[in-house]
Amino acid sequence: MEENKKKIGFNIIKSDPTNGHKGYGKGALSLDNVSPVIIDVDAGDAVIDVGAMHARSVVEKGIKFLPSKDEVPNGKPYWLVWVTIDRKPEGAYYAGVTSCEMTVDREIRRGYKSLPEHVNRMDKSLKRHIIVDHMDDKSKQILAGFLRQHNEELWNNSTDELKNGLAVN
Repeated sequence: MEENKKKIGFNIIKSDPTNGHKGYGKGALSLDNVSPVIIDVDAGDAVIDVGAMHARSVVEKGIKFLPSKDEVPNGKPYWLVWVTIDRKPEGAYYAGVTSCEMTVDREIRRGYKSLPEHVNRMDKSLKRHIIVDHMDDKSKQILAGFLRQHNEELWNNSTDELKNGLAVN
């Protein structure tokens, strides 16, 4: 049954969104380069879930999100990680990686996340920032393993900032 799962890969950069135009849209960021990765901390795994682009990932569906973490004391921990791919002369690499905390309590159909943080972190990822220092060690290991296993070349071409940010002592 596991082998029937459809494997979704990262969105690799498509053609120039301005396509030669010098005016409207110049300098605009394209969402073609970014993919959302959901980390299930308890299960110890990570998956790409494109539904998260519109807050409709498998984890988020059917959950009412509350503004305070205290309102969801039994929430299961998750991370939404925005991963942006770019190219440099050496090849494609993980250019922007930013993470956002999320908790979900399926039993009461409630959860916690900060929607403004999720939007801002997606923007930061698109602008090639690395923001992973606030993640716990287990989650960093899960993410580093996932990125490495998903595409070794992308990982090898990535910056030391990303690799050091996900390194666990």
